Amino acid sequence: MKTFKLGRRALIATAIATLGFAAPALSDGHKVLDSIHFLIPGGAGGGWDGTARGTGEALTAAGLVGSASYENMSGGGGGKAIGYLIENADSNHGTLMVNSTPIVIRSLTGVFPHNFRDLTLVSGTIGDYAAMVVGKDSPINSMADLIAAYDANASGTAIGGGSVPGGMDHLVAAMVMEAAGKDALGVKYIPYDAGGKAMAALLSGEIAALSTGFSEAVDLANAGEVKIIGVTSDARVDAAPDAMTMKEQGIDTTFVNWRGFFGAPGLPADKLAMYQDAIEKMYDTPEWEEVRARNGWVNIHNSGDDFKAFLEAQEKTIGDLMKKLGFL
Repeated sequence: MKTFKLGRRALIATAIATLGFAAPALSDGHKVLDSIHFLIPGGAGGGWDGTARGTGEALTAAGLVGSASYENMSGGGGGKAIGYLIENADSNHGTLMVNSTPIVIRSLTGVFPHNFRDLTLVSGTIGDYAAMVVGKDSPINSMADLIAAYDANASGTAIGGGSVPGGMDHLVAAMVMEAAGKDALGVKYIPYDAGGKAMAALLSGEIAALSTGFSEAVDLANAGEVKIIGVTSDARVDAAPDAMTMKEQGIDTTFVNWRGFFGAPGLPADKLAMYQDAIEKMYDTPEWEEVRARNGWVNIHNSGDDFKAFLEAQEKTIGDLMKKLGFL
């Protein structure tokens, strides 16, 4: 597994695609599909937007797909695009919708009435692990140090994050502390609405540690502002080879903010197979590696049934924790 982050935008194509499915891929890996239309549940410039446009860029540049078009459909925390895809399923067999961990969190909390089971699961493609960081001058150098500080003074060992209570940064902090044998309800979590404010709080000592995305943590560590004391990956990540995983430190938990693609419900099996084939072939192309490296993404490929099993496991873990924290 490699690296991750958000994206830059390719050209906006406004045409609503009708997908012409070509003959199966040639032995040299050339065109699998004539075109793909990407439905993006948020605005331009966000993580979903960058993922869809970067994937489309790689697929077309590698010659696996003839053309790609993009449509941003914000609203309802992503629910507007999901509802649209479900309600117009028969006319959207040429559409792939990008989504990520929030489809699990927001369906659990009822932000929208649908969940991933209402769609055709195509493929998980990339991800961003989470990390716990402390200020560069903090006496805390490991998760053991953070746990010791928490044991000595729980209310004085606050953990901050860039998401609301019950959001991803909070859930990760609670998940890590729970796996370390602590009561997630006892964790003092302080939300901040911007990374700059969270960093100021960390450096001033208002919070003892910051729960954040691994890509952001790497940027901050490279700038000399923080120390990474734990990563929620299975194994160390190349982008920060000295950063220990939670598992290495006896905290048996992993988490990844995945991003991937879904089709309309009832997508014919042959068309689903072509989508999955194109995405699988994409990983072996220099065009994808250029896009991946530029955005700092981690390759996480879960296709079909593996994708479903991954999502169901994440739903159970997040759901159990949100119930304990009183958010469900």
